[in-house]
Amino acid sequence: MKAKPDSPYCNCLLFSANALARLMTSLAEQEFRGTGLAPSLAFVVMTVNRVPGIQPKQISETMELTPSTVTRLVEKLEHQGYLRREVVGRATHVHATEQGTALQPQLKQAWNSLFKRYNELLGAEAAATLTKQAYAATKALQL
Repeated sequence: MKAKPDSPYCNCLLFSANALARLMTSLAEQEFRGTGLAPSLAFVVMTVNRVPGIQPKQISETMELTPSTVTRLVEKLEHQGYLRREVVGRATHVHATEQGTALQPQLKQAWNSLFKRYNELLGAEAAATLTKQAYAATKALQL
């Protein structure tokens, strides 16, 4: 006898991916709460700290975000004092401020805590497999 699914939509990738994204976002918000930044903002700061002087287009490509979303996030972080933009000719370069650089260890700790938490909940092997499959699906579905 077949087990009754939890939801009539559990076999729908859209439903399952969105449900997973909501749960992962909630876990991430809990882990990053101590940094004072939302996870999306924290990942922008980590990206800029990793590549000082990075251009917004590179942030967009690295984080799989639209350029307009990156602009909005960078502007918010600039206003909060974590990043600064430098215009050189026609190019814009993004740098972390002293405040943004100083926050890096706390951001990395939050990221590591998130990783540890979902590995404990899912199991390390299942978490690694799910991550690889989700990213591969993301790449395959890009138009």
